[in-house]
Amino acid sequence: MKKIGKAIAKGRFLIFILALALLVPSAIGYLNTRVNYDILSYLPESLETVSGQDIMVDEFGMGAFSMVIVEGMDNKDAAALETDLETVNHVKEVLWYDDMLDLSVPVSMIPDSIRDAFFQGDATMMIALFDNTTSADETMEAITDMRKMVGKDCFISGMSGVVTDIKNLALQEMPVYVVIASLLSLLVLLLTTDSFVLPFIFLSSIGFAVVYNMGTNIFLGQISYITQALVAVLQLGVTMDYSIFLLHSYEEAKPNYENRNDAMAEAIANTFISVAGSSVTTVAGFAALIFMTFELGRDLGIVMIKGVVIGVICCVTVLPSMILIFEKAIDKTRHKPLLPSMDKISDFIIKHSWIWLILFVVAFVPALNGNNGVELYYNIDSGLPDTLDSAIANKKLSDEFHMSNVHLIMVDSNLDAKSKKEILNKVEDVDGVKWALGLNSVTGEMIPDSMIPKKLTSKLKSDNYEIMFVCSDYSAATDEVNAQIASINDIVKSYDPTGMVIGEAPLMKDLEDTTSVDLVTVNTVSILAIFVIVMIVFKSISLPAILVTVIEFAIFVNMAFSYYRGISQPFVAPIVVGTIQLGATVDYAILMTNRYKTERMVGKEKHEAISIAHKTSFKSILTSGLSLFAATIGVALYSNIDMIRSIVILLCRGAIISMIIVLVLLPAMLTLFDKLICYTTIGMRGCAKKQK
Repeated sequence: MKKIGKAIAKGRFLIFILALALLVPSAIGYLNTRVNYDILSYLPESLETVSGQDIMVDEFGMGAFSMVIVEGMDNKDAAALETDLETVNHVKEVLWYDDMLDLSVPVSMIPDSIRDAFFQGDATMMIALFDNTTSADETMEAITDMRKMVGKDCFISGMSGVVTDIKNLALQEMPVYVVIASLLSLLVLLLTTDSFVLPFIFLSSIGFAVVYNMGTNIFLGQISYITQALVAVLQLGVTMDYSIFLLHSYEEAKPNYENRNDAMAEAIANTFISVAGSSVTTVAGFAALIFMTFELGRDLGIVMIKGVVIGVICCVTVLPSMILIFEKAIDKTRHKPLLPSMDKISDFIIKHSWIWLILFVVAFVPALNGNNGVELYYNIDSGLPDTLDSAIANKKLSDEFHMSNVHLIMVDSNLDAKSKKEILNKVEDVDGVKWALGLNSVTGEMIPDSMIPKKLTSKLKSDNYEIMFVCSDYSAATDEVNAQIASINDIVKSYDPTGMVIGEAPLMKDLEDTTSVDLVTVNTVSILAIFVIVMIVFKSISLPAILVTVIEFAIFVNMAFSYYRGISQPFVAPIVVGTIQLGATVDYAILMTNRYKTERMVGKEKHEAISIAHKTSFKSILTSGLSLFAATIGVALYSNIDMIRSIVILLCRGAIISMIIVLVLLPAMLTLFDKLICYTTIGMRGCAKKQK
């Protein structure tokens, strides 16, 4: 590795030019990578609700729908608007009551079920059917065009509208995320380094890695908007340690070499070995996400693993090249470290180890209870600003039409009219169902299908399936609507075993079931993976148990904050945060533990070894924790997307909690279990005698 280091140092100008050149294809790749704004699209294809959507596209040429609410418009003008909406690209059909009955029929004379569905006061509702899926670019374009076409008294609700608003919000906010994260990270670096130029070099090097990572996402086809929002700030916070380690290694090596290239070669070799080893635990945390059946985890996991690997490569190539090129500027801007010595604080912490152990014992059960008791929400539009077009429309839908959800029932098109009518009647009797509409809602079971208007039949019936609409007064992702869906599904299956209930609420029910299993799986995999890695690194049984316990306790405390404050979290938060906080912050514990083990093995007694390890790792752990905090806190304060805001709040709080708990609890645990560590760690058995 030293030979490679010398080659890097010697070819620093070429490497730097190449690094700059690679920004161009990376930027092109980034701009051409599709971003998916529909969380529900990551559900497994094996689910009936997901396969049902595919059938909708194949059989009916539509994959999504939105409710269009029109206020203060007579039926003639409403019919004209219906026609206009059908001209919008990717709007396949618009369903309104004139598809069932002639406009000449007075509203007062039409069946109650139809009147309740399409009319409330001076408002009427249409159902716009799109030729693609909920989050398809074409569908979002159609929503945007429809909003431009309709007036101020028209409102477009539904999940496609929500996804479109999320997209617009995310596009506005994401550049700001990066700027805020960079500025706050710059502040941390200015406090923890001794040069005014070095922080800019660090951020530039990491910036290269971020752009390369985002650019190579083009090979994945698409990434989630959550992944896009989190990756840059997470990569900045997680890989900052690598840059700091390289600098410290270079500063230590310089007095031993006359040639700075040789010193940098030594630093590169040392950094690669150390950073490659420590990054394995971080990668393991992210890799656990790949085991999720909810494929958003795979999306985020792959991109973050790639980001860590690219970060390591840039740390040993781009960063040393920039340090050597700009070393004169670095030296000219040297200043006294702004961060004071932490030795007195370290002595205080070590001296009062018993206090931290008592606090750990007292707080463990409440923290565990809080972690397990956090309320999760699964409604995708929860926490979005009330001023969004979709939020206003959905409120209108709820207030005026008493509609919170519309389920779709698909049954065999050859099912007899009597059975279809009975399904509709029984479904209407289910708690929370406002109405159920199908082809037989107008004609009844005694009228043959051939008598049903072809205009309506073409929209609701294919060669294999027939569609029915069910209006629910229950909000998505609630116990009430989940019970309702189960009841409707039982009714449908009793008449047609191949029938299915699909839509937003059924998808969210499956989302809850899927991610509940994923939470257990991912946490188990991440803990086991990191346990094994730490066991191999330290050649110990006891040390991985201690380190994982310390970090898991930090995670429990982090989640417990939400529980005891009564704050619900998005369903993905505990999964993502648990793995990231474990993988990213276990390095703090490894750093201190490694130095403790080294000092014990060279003959130091336990108190002295722990004190040295604590003092020497204090600033590094502080810098790492503050870097991750700085990279995420700005997003937490700025974002209006609760799904993102909640995750980064947990991450930035978790960085500080992990930092504090490692600094105060880990030395206490090492003190308490020193003898056990010595007897269960290869090469340390003789150290057990060297204690006071």
